[in-house]
Amino acid sequence: MTADRTGHRGDYQELVDEISELLGAPATLENRDFELIAFGAYDSEDELDAAALDPVRTRSILTRRSTAAVRAWFEGFGITRATGPVRIPPTPAAGVYRGRICLPVRHRGVVLGYVWLLDDDPGPSEQQLAAAMAVTVRIGALLADEAQAGADLTRELRAVLTAERGWQRDMAVAELRTALGSRADGPHTLVCVAPWPSTDPDDAPSVRTLPGATALCMVPWGTSEQSLALLVRLRSSDTVTPAVSAAGRLLERAEGLGGGVGGDAAKSRPVAAGVAAARNGLAEVGIAWQEAAGAARAARAEPRLGPIAEWARIGPYRLLTALPAEATHDPVVAPLLTPAHHELARTAEAYLDCAGQAGRTAAELGIHRQTLYYRLSRVERLTGLDLDDGEDRLLLHMALKGSRL
Repeated sequence: MTADRTGHRGDYQELVDEISELLGAPATLENRDFELIAFGAYDSEDELDAAALDPVRTRSILTRRSTAAVRAWFEGFGITRATGPVRIPPTPAAGVYRGRICLPVRHRGVVLGYVWLLDDDPGPSEQQLAAAMAVTVRIGALLADEAQAGADLTRELRAVLTAERGWQRDMAVAELRTALGSRADGPHTLVCVAPWPSTDPDDAPSVRTLPGATALCMVPWGTSEQSLALLVRLRSSDTVTPAVSAAGRLLERAEGLGGGVGGDAAKSRPVAAGVAAARNGLAEVGIAWQEAAGAARAARAEPRLGPIAEWARIGPYRLLTALPAEATHDPVVAPLLTPAHHELARTAEAYLDCAGQAGRTAAELGIHRQTLYYRLSRVERLTGLDLDDGEDRLLLHMALKGSRL
């Protein structure tokens, strides 16, 4: 049986559509973590309207996942242990306005997912449900096969991203290429989400819930945190849109785990995502990871770039993130970076961002030109730099940008 994820996704959809046809009702397939894999098409506007009146079903389809509370509520009906259909009554207090029928998807006795449908009166017959359960056996085999392949690729991808440059990385890339087979050819890119708010691998989302995803793993981020790395297969090297979409879903998952992705609550520890440039084949996976991680750092440092930053669009941060951390801490600029001079640093950066145009800078900061000139003179006295000198301005600009990294 092939382990190609793109093929599997098509198989899942076909099997869910087969169940929908057998039962005469739209079905959805979720993995055991209640992440949506596929859903059947609605047969009529009436069914669409009815589903829209059920918040749990609507959220599952729109966000491709259910909340922890919904998951616990459904599991309370014994669906993790069931070997046959389970009927769940409507419970408006839980947001479940219509009854459900759950068909557990099992493989070798282990539950791997669930097929769901709304329970109408009179609902499907026992014979129809038995036929649908037979289809879930085929779904379970696919899920088991892909889970095994995904676990192997997790180890392979992590080995590539953590290997030293040179022969060690070359060997790791060769092993990843062998594991991927034909999927190693064509355009790919990498996504970095950092810092990932959990060090538990079980909190990482399933690869099959992310469009175009090939492999996913955790990689150390700093001394005590983790980042999440995702290898994405692209349709074309001209666009990384599928990777940006996958990054958005990863940020949603991170937020659900307690990671801030914006707003005041996230200022102390923001989570951001970076997307590398597209590449054909896997020869430059290591370089792509540096780009993805650099773009994530830039998104964390510069709010206007985030929460998802593409390497191709982060401008000077392409150079700054490639430098060693200590290289951006120039001693001449250090006095300006103390908390007492925060406003002076902000003024200097705005002035340099505005290409040294005093009028634009004063308008952006909402201050009088004379106030601006006074602050800039203080910047020059603190640093010893001449803001009329191009090289001094370049040094100051780089140091101010780099200080946030």
